Amino acid sequence: MTDTPARLLNLLSLLQTPREWPGSELAERLGVSPRTIRRDIDRLRDLGYPVQATMGAVGGYRLVAGTAMPPLLLDDEEAVAIAVGLRAGAGHAVVGIEEASVRALGKLLQVLPGRLRHRVGALNNATVPLLGGDGPTVDPDDLTLIAGAVTNHERLRFAYRSYDGTGTSRNVEPERLVSVGRRWYLVGYDLDRADWRLFRVDRLSEPFATGARFTPRPLPAEDAAAYVAGKLRRPSPSGTVVATVHAPAELVRQRFRPGDSEIEPVDEHSCRLRSRSDSLEWTAMRLLSLDRAFEVHEPPELREHLRRLAERANHAAGEEG
Repeated sequence: MTDTPARLLNLLSLLQTPREWPGSELAERLGVSPRTIRRDIDRLRDLGYPVQATMGAVGGYRLVAGTAMPPLLLDDEEAVAIAVGLRAGAGHAVVGIEEASVRALGKLLQVLPGRLRHRVGALNNATVPLLGGDGPTVDPDDLTLIAGAVTNHERLRFAYRSYDGTGTSRNVEPERLVSVGRRWYLVGYDLDRADWRLFRVDRLSEPFATGARFTPRPLPAEDAAAYVAGKLRRPSPSGTVVATVHAPAELVRQRFRPGDSEIEPVDEHSCRLRSRSDSLEWTAMRLLSLDRAFEVHEPPELREHLRRLAERANHAAGEEG
């Protein structure tokens, strides 16, 4: 094999197998002399691949752990397995790996051949994950597209739905994706409003990378995580929710996080709920998902939001509001 780049790739592929390779065997497989193998090993080391040589009559080579991870060569099955695993990591509530999964998945999908991208898509479409909890869900494909726009400094268009159901169209310079618990947030500069905005990714749809590049602007915070934390700490119009729920306290505790809620039994069939809320919409959905009667005492904004939901539900059912 006289093509040096091709030979180096083949050599690297062999060395990534978890075993030690005698120099003579590598030379035979690649059709070159042992001296050429030694030179190629030196070239790989110069590129950052930590190849360790063992002494002896025959001698051998193997890849070992280094100070940094160099590029890897993957066969078709390995690439598909990693893409599917990363997509699962991006969509599940596994603390600490969601954002890294999205970044890695974006890089991998960018270089996957069409035939492998089709296989990954077919497998994803044929499987449905059972997620723990009842948090909002986000399409990993949307996350991947958004992550690519962030990395490439590319303007992004998408439809957005506010907490009260109002729909708008947004034209944004995406800065960063930030995961907080089960929720994903996009920090971006809204061009139509000439200001920084925070978007919940589960409320956006039809994201489209326009291809128009932009120069990143300075954030009005230390970093994107600090910006999100500051926004989420601000008092929300919903404040503290107080409600009487006609269900056993234990059932209600299963739907509301202990750290954010106080649930006191009134009797064996009902309880009093006090819960901090940063989303009227999400609190309403949690209460409705109990499938039990309840009365909201505070705040009045939540009662109004529930009235609007009831009107829309009656309209959809063909009944008068």
